[in-house]
Amino acid sequence: MIHELRIYHCVPGRLPALLNRFETITLKIWERHGIRQAGFWTVVVGDSNQDLYYLLEWDSLAEREKKWGAFQVDPEWLEKRAQTEEDGQIVASVNNQILIPTAFSSVK
Repeated sequence: MIHELRIYHCVPGRLPALLNRFETITLKIWERHGIRQAGFWTVVVGDSNQDLYYLLEWDSLAEREKKWGAFQVDPEWLEKRAQTEEDGQIVASVNNQILIPTAFSSVK
């Protein structure tokens, strides 16, 4: 199992819009594509309280490429994302990292 850590840096004041989009739109589309989330976090103490961190679980890089690629071009996702950004851009930038567990990790 591998994990993907994604960090969304929001345009100031737009984190609530991003959280709403995940809760009401994105997760349903991910479910249809078989994309599995391992958790979501916002920042209480740290560099920015306008960031959203989340982890995705993948069996392999090939699974990630197939499922994430399909999600990125999903017509419903493209339409709904555009609708949620009619009042302006939500995400300023995204960082992502692919993580593999160490031999001694409690998460495998």
